[in-house]
Amino acid sequence: MRLHTIVLVSAAVLLAGCSSSSGGGGGDGGARTPAPLTSGPPAEATGRPRTVASGLEVPWAVAFLPGGDALVTERDSARLVRVAPSGKKTTVGTVPGVEPQSEAGLLGVAVSPSYSTDHLVYLYYTAASDNRVVRATYDGRLGTPEPIVTGIPKGPNHNGGRLAFGPDGMLYITTGETGDGPLAQDKGSLAGKILRVTPEGRPAPGNPFGNRVWTYGHRNVQGLAWDDKGRLYATEFGQNRFDEINLIQKGRNYGWPEVEGDGDGGDGFTRPLLTWTTDEASPSGLAYAGGSLWAAALRGERLWQVPLDNGEAGRPVAHFENEFGRLRAVVKAPDGTLWVTTSNRDGRGEPARGDDRILSVRVG
Repeated sequence: MRLHTIVLVSAAVLLAGCSSSSGGGGGDGGARTPAPLTSGPPAEATGRPRTVASGLEVPWAVAFLPGGDALVTERDSARLVRVAPSGKKTTVGTVPGVEPQSEAGLLGVAVSPSYSTDHLVYLYYTAASDNRVVRATYDGRLGTPEPIVTGIPKGPNHNGGRLAFGPDGMLYITTGETGDGPLAQDKGSLAGKILRVTPEGRPAPGNPFGNRVWTYGHRNVQGLAWDDKGRLYATEFGQNRFDEINLIQKGRNYGWPEVEGDGDGGDGFTRPLLTWTTDEASPSGLAYAGGSLWAAALRGERLWQVPLDNGEAGRPVAHFENEFGRLRAVVKAPDGTLWVTTSNRDGRGEPARGDDRILSVRVG
């Protein structure tokens, strides 16, 4: 069973301290009733978010170091900032060669699974000629970046940019189609894809097409998360009608630009796990915690919770709607909370005092 277009969820389903959605009445816009949860109710966001840090400039991605501090990228400044749970901020380097423009700039960050021995961090950024992934040593300060994947098409918009290591130890990279839709269907192009590479940047063993491509037919993926069974999910920006969360499976074609959302694009296209209208979501970062996916919404200005049951989506719940503005990244912290970044200084938001911020959300 798949859940189709979602409208806002009744305030009655939200816990105290979470903003209600505006739809009222608990309607689902004609969506089929989701599968019931058989493993008990999922965790909810509880209490008020705590501001961990403020005064950041378009924080785009967050990755935790073994000790509990996080590395945070700033898209437009090209700075890499270390943020402690106490709120202490330290700029540990400015990444050379970053050329920010509109949605382009310093984007993803990932910490090596073997960080305790190799001290490597990975970064995705827009350079003069391409989008690229580099790695560098980090031991208090950032070393010289070494390119490991180059030639990812770039544009002012739709640059993807999320980095995450999977349970298999491989590095997953999301890319956008830069506004050139047919690139998403070209398995020889790195645009409009989810890539899977070794820590050195080579095509990972078992990839379906003998290159770096894991899945294709994507418009602009900015969120990746694995559940506790190792299933991979991704958020995807739609164009005018529907945003998506997809269950990502090896070699699948996710349809762009032939189909947007859950429309009938014919045989060979993988339908989304769920869709929203674009004004409800524009989903960027994605995390898994407490039996749910958590998607940060930019245009929708809310944190979406999507309960999961054996890979199937339950009815999404909107938290903190219109309270903190545009939300960009969401990452599970070592203490089990979610760190969520605002993106109100990105040229499309309305910055409040203290923006941009990192918020800590309890899940329990």
